Amino acid sequence: MANPKAPRTTSLRKSATPKPTLEPQPGNGASAIDLEAEIRRRAYELYLMRGCTPGQENDDWFVAEREIRARYNQLSARASA
Repeated sequence: MANPKAPRTTSLRKSATPKPTLEPQPGNGASAIDLEAEIRRRAYELYLMRGCTPGQENDDWFVAEREIRARYNQLSARASA
């Protein structure tokens, strides 16, 4: 019988750079969006769409990141126009 795992007591390493966010633009009613959280959610959706098969986590993340950043860039371009 396998030994039960103890809960992780060390904190996860934090990156030195702040997480990019989409700041609200005056007058458009947008709220701040955490890009990393959006990418994480989309990558999980892609994982579910693949039938929850392991082994393609990096591919899911890169596709999700590309989609979310493209959407962010479109919103930024519209806001500055």
